[in-house]
Amino acid sequence: MEQLLERLVEAPTVLGHELAGQDVMREAFEETGLEPLDVPLDPAALRGHPGASPFSWDVSDKANVVARWEPGEPAGGRSLILNGHIDVVSPEPAEMWSSPPFLPRRDGDWLYGRGAGDMKAGLVAMVGVVRGLKGLGLAPRGLVELQSVVEEECSGNGALACVLAGHTADAVIVTEPTGGAIQNSQVGVLWFQVRVSGRPAHAGEAPEGQNAIEATFRVIRALRELEAELNVDPPAPFDVYPHPINLNVGMIRGGDWPSTVAGESIVHCRLALFPGDAVEDLKRRVEDAVAAAASGDPVLAGFEAEVAYDGFACEGYTLEEDAPVVAVLGGAIERTTGAAAHVFASTATTDARSFQLFGGSPAVCFGPHAEGIHGIDERVLLPSMVETAQALGLFIRDWCGLTAT
Repeated sequence: MEQLLERLVEAPTVLGHELAGQDVMREAFEETGLEPLDVPLDPAALRGHPGASPFSWDVSDKANVVARWEPGEPAGGRSLILNGHIDVVSPEPAEMWSSPPFLPRRDGDWLYGRGAGDMKAGLVAMVGVVRGLKGLGLAPRGLVELQSVVEEECSGNGALACVLAGHTADAVIVTEPTGGAIQNSQVGVLWFQVRVSGRPAHAGEAPEGQNAIEATFRVIRALRELEAELNVDPPAPFDVYPHPINLNVGMIRGGDWPSTVAGESIVHCRLALFPGDAVEDLKRRVEDAVAAAASGDPVLAGFEAEVAYDGFACEGYTLEEDAPVVAVLGGAIERTTGAAAHVFASTATTDARSFQLFGGSPAVCFGPHAEGIHGIDERVLLPSMVETAQALGLFIRDWCGLTAT
């Protein structure tokens, strides 16, 4: 398992470069005795589905990789999907890392590297549980499907492509790094861009120009006010968080010359929404906030501000704590660790929503303990990766049933 994780970390699977990691997963499935199958992303089908996120990049050559572990005899057990994503976020600024981000580094029980925790260790745990059970001469009584999907970090359209291709089950476990807890609820996420246009001029005559970069700050302030409104009286189970809805100003690009007043600035943001809230309603509130800032602030007079969408546009979901998959998984975790499983709601989003909302498959997240995800010196606790596989083995026994081969 550790060797497979190192191979996966060495594959720099940022957006548009997922192929190398998927090749490793195909080989891992084959070595486990399963036959890999590609599930391509169909741009037309995705753009025509209400659960898809908008995207401006080419996905025609992308594919998820799945492998089916067919039931043994006697069959008749419940089916299961174990899902994980191969894509990772950028490691920049790479010079801040203690070691190169795509060079796996072992330090005691920790393995460092971009994607080690989020979520390649979860992919390895999926492979590990199949190897372990097969090594014991066992097979599930219900179908178990392993999935390595793309685009979890930007759209969720990879997992949705699996759903659209009919890959659903009686339960889905996404092996995200939950630290051994069960995530049964999550927010939705909206990505948007605000383009502010001013009027360029020579820096020696700056008062004659309209600096779009500086105007963008006022737009961000208006969005912060919207964020504060969204955090008033959060519903359960998110009321345990002091600030569950987070606006993130993730990227900004403006101007093109130090001695020219910036005529354009584009800011890329992420904002969350509670389960039950509609993405279209949040879009309207974002657009209203930007329009109000542009019209109500005298400093912004003469500027134009436009909102566009590219990437995440997804709703949240909640699965009841007494749902069968939660109860059975909780029992498997307790038998593995000796402690009762913690169930929690997440202020982030995962691919679990696509199976829950559009596949009719009850979905949760459960996986290893990781630190520094999306940050510097990301790392995963290796014993927790093995423990995840052990708990999944017990879950398969109780959910699907096991039979001797």
